[in-house]
Amino acid sequence: MQIKIKTHNTTPYDDQKPGTSGLRKKVKVFQNANYLENFVQSIFNSLDDFQGKILVLGGDGRYFNRRAIQVIIKMAAANGFGELIIGQGGLLSTPAASNIIRKYQAFGGIVLSASHNPGGPDEDFGIKYNVGNGGPAPEKFTDALYANTKTINSYQIAEIDDIDLDTIGELSLGNLKIRIIDPVADYAELMAKIFDFDLIKQSIAAGLITLRFDAMHAITGPYAKQILEGQLGATPGSVFNAVPLEDFGGGHPDPNMAHAHELTEIMFGANPPVFGAASDGDGDRNMIMGANIFVTPSDSLAIMAANARSIPAYAKGISGVARSMPTSQAVDRVADKLSLPCYETPTGWKFFGNLLDADKITLCGEESFGSGSNHVREKDGLWAVLFWLNLIARKRQSVADIVHEHWEKYGRDIYCRHDYEAVDSDIANGILENLRSQLNHLPGKSWGDNSVKFADEFSYTDPVDGSVSSNQGMRIGFDNGSRIVFRLSGTGTVGATLRIYLERYERDVRKFDQDAQVALAELIEIAEQLCEVKKRTGRNGPTVIT
Repeated sequence: MQIKIKTHNTTPYDDQKPGTSGLRKKVKVFQNANYLENFVQSIFNSLDDFQGKILVLGGDGRYFNRRAIQVIIKMAAANGFGELIIGQGGLLSTPAASNIIRKYQAFGGIVLSASHNPGGPDEDFGIKYNVGNGGPAPEKFTDALYANTKTINSYQIAEIDDIDLDTIGELSLGNLKIRIIDPVADYAELMAKIFDFDLIKQSIAAGLITLRFDAMHAITGPYAKQILEGQLGATPGSVFNAVPLEDFGGGHPDPNMAHAHELTEIMFGANPPVFGAASDGDGDRNMIMGANIFVTPSDSLAIMAANARSIPAYAKGISGVARSMPTSQAVDRVADKLSLPCYETPTGWKFFGNLLDADKITLCGEESFGSGSNHVREKDGLWAVLFWLNLIARKRQSVADIVHEHWEKYGRDIYCRHDYEAVDSDIANGILENLRSQLNHLPGKSWGDNSVKFADEFSYTDPVDGSVSSNQGMRIGFDNGSRIVFRLSGTGTVGATLRIYLERYERDVRKFDQDAQVALAELIEIAEQLCEVKKRTGRNGPTVIT
């Protein structure tokens, strides 16, 4: 069968600059004439030597996912890919897609997701390209991609019928082979190689571990059902909100205590289980909880690094660790005590890729509920959940005991993030310009016990390839180890999100259980004096506190 290819003329859009993790816009924007097609063709135009090679394709199942996949299939066929590997139903979690790219040595992959953003006809959609190592495309590629979106004048598409996405199997269209695969099987096989499934299963069977996992009607539902209930024997119903829905059941699939309120009520209610967790829209984020305790993502990363040898895959030790710049310094303290290299990178998982590929690090994480290791090149929510279950089973301690034991050894970095969402872009940029103008004058200035040690705009030089990423957020560090960080998020679709990160190091065991907002009250006030976000926006406080 010969595939008929048609070339369509088009005109560029001026708003297709990829953010931290690809292009995210409202669904209605993607539904504009040729909008999706322009971006996909621009991806292909930015690639070399992919003819006849494998492309992985899947997404988180949000609204417009199935329609977009059909378009991409036809465009991939027209542009000369030799094989497409697609998750059944068009579904693949982001870490599962990374694993499949790596396992089957694909040229790359297109992942359809807006991560933790809401879904539905009036909500968000997203698309990003992952390279051959399974990780998000580096800035060099996304810059070239953006340049192509501004000059594109045509795209190619095959004139073929829509593909049956729901039946596992293979079909051929001309020189193109299409494989529809079980989206969970390869990932579950990988997890069983990393963790001690027998030990976790025994601990669950003995009642030492009880758990609840909130899949938030997002992509991890099928993965968690198969692994946690099917393979590890958790009680049926331990995984709830398990069916992926196009609008995530009307919820916001962001795994924090505000949006995963059902899980939070369970874990802080009467007779809570030993362990609780949630994941997000595309499965790459995690929230870790124990009975009456929430584990901050920064602490979770530090605790995993400190206890990595308890996990079979890391039993021989780890090569190093990395964190995004706004993430707390908790993991730095572990690295220092264990004499491990520790890297501070910009926000965005792509910055960990070179470090992982060069074996400079084994574990990495971000304060925005993401952590991962060298098993894939994306953050991985369910991996983190299984890490904690393995750790609880090995140590035979509660989550609270594990956390407090860690604080006693390393101290506690009391930490929180204040998000001001959907801020007018001009106001947000004005806040940053005002901050930028103050940086040179801040060192030596004091507020009470907080004396500024340094103030700068973070720039990162990749130690592997020498590439430089500038303007990655404002850092203000104090002599006592406290920090305030300001940056604009690249994951929103309306206005700008100003994020303020606040951190204070505490060594006094008597003060470990302070409420973060109380412990950080001075820093919160200093941050407002510096950036004037309340004054400039007229708001009384942040949209979300995590």
